[in-house]
Amino acid sequence: MGNAWKALMAGPLFLGAVFSSSNIAAEAAETVSVDALSNSESIQLAQVTSVSELSDVLPSDWAYTALQRLVEEYGCLEGYPDRSYRGNRAMTRYEFAAGLNACLDVIVQLIGGGDDLDTIRRLQEEFAAELATIRGRVDTLEADVAELEANQFSTTTKLKGQLDAHLVVPFDGPDDEDEVTFQYRTRLNLDTSFTGEDRLRTRLQFGDNSGALSGAPGGFAAAGAAGIDDVRVDDIYYSFPIGSRISAIISANSTVSDDFVTSTIVPFDGPGVADYSGPMFYDQLAIGGDSLGVGINIAFTDNLILDLGYATGRGQEPDKGIFDEYEYIAQLNFLSDGLIDAAVTYMDGEDGDGNGAEEIIAGLLSLDFGGFEIGGYFADQDGDSSFMGGVAVSDFLGTGNAAGVYYSEDFDDGETAEAYYSMKINKYWTLTPSVIYGEPDGMDDSLYGVIRSRFNF
Repeated sequence: MGNAWKALMAGPLFLGAVFSSSNIAAEAAETVSVDALSNSESIQLAQVTSVSELSDVLPSDWAYTALQRLVEEYGCLEGYPDRSYRGNRAMTRYEFAAGLNACLDVIVQLIGGGDDLDTIRRLQEEFAAELATIRGRVDTLEADVAELEANQFSTTTKLKGQLDAHLVVPFDGPDDEDEVTFQYRTRLNLDTSFTGEDRLRTRLQFGDNSGALSGAPGGFAAAGAAGIDDVRVDDIYYSFPIGSRISAIISANSTVSDDFVTSTIVPFDGPGVADYSGPMFYDQLAIGGDSLGVGINIAFTDNLILDLGYATGRGQEPDKGIFDEYEYIAQLNFLSDGLIDAAVTYMDGEDGDGNGAEEIIAGLLSLDFGGFEIGGYFADQDGDSSFMGGVAVSDFLGTGNAAGVYYSEDFDDGETAEAYYSMKINKYWTLTPSVIYGEPDGMDDSLYGVIRSRFNF
């Protein structure tokens, strides 16, 4: 059996060496006439017993190893009488026939009278049923793949989702709100890409929100709709690059303020459970977002980025339009791979009744000391201030985990403090226990224990 396989290998090796030499000749060798290629010398070949006998073949030549195997393992390489190989020269049909004949002689000897070929035929007959079964399975797989390709949902669209479920235990709730509650929110995103760098998103969101965290300003960061199991279109936007340094977004609804910015800077935005884990001043104007939104991000350098956004509140109404009720934002970011991430933000708008909103000026800062971060912001609105400060630790007690503690105060003196620990159970599931303190303006303080279970799929 081994001889048969060696015989089958000999032919391709020889042909590969021959055709490689021919290709080189066609591209690089000097032009040779037909008469010169068919002279008597060109077919007077001699058997070579060692590749070192060939005067014009060097170990540095790219085909040296192939020639060496043809000589040493198969003994079917021939050279010219002057012990040259002339590998960079085109060969004649006579030379091809002579070389092929030498290798065929070796193949016949390796087969050894046909016993190995009989063995191969016998094995084929013995395993005919198994080979037919495998062939049938391959045919079935090819048919299934063809059916999937013909009936797949989309070649450009992917379905992604997120489920946030909150188990809330009020240690000291407002008034008589002292019962354990459960709330959830689900988002289903249909993300379409036409170029691989753009995104057309249509989002459906549903859940419930009966105010289980009413004692903390802002409530949950992942809050459901106001009604029970209320389903609505939450996002429709198209984002796309313009060259290598500019990206843009056009939105039909629900895109406003911090949706336009490259980063919210503070490390609590995302891992935190309470809404004020993100900078609350982004939501202060609450004018736009129900209609058209447009934004652009300009990267002057890899670290310096300018964000601009404009969102309308009633742009779909013909008696209002897109320039009647709106808000806009400009944020200049410095994002590094080292110690400092920082931003300066300006926000303003028009409420639709001829009254201008009170503008907001804010500064955000995060200092990263190798996984231990100090972050926060300060914002001013016509003399009223809002601020946040805290610390966060990434990869705390495990890769992908995050722990943090922060305190935040809004423009109306409402207070929120939270300590959380976000644990990455696997790539789909994150579990976040949290303790949240809240004191809305004019209300008694409250204390909650919350466990948020987040699934991404």
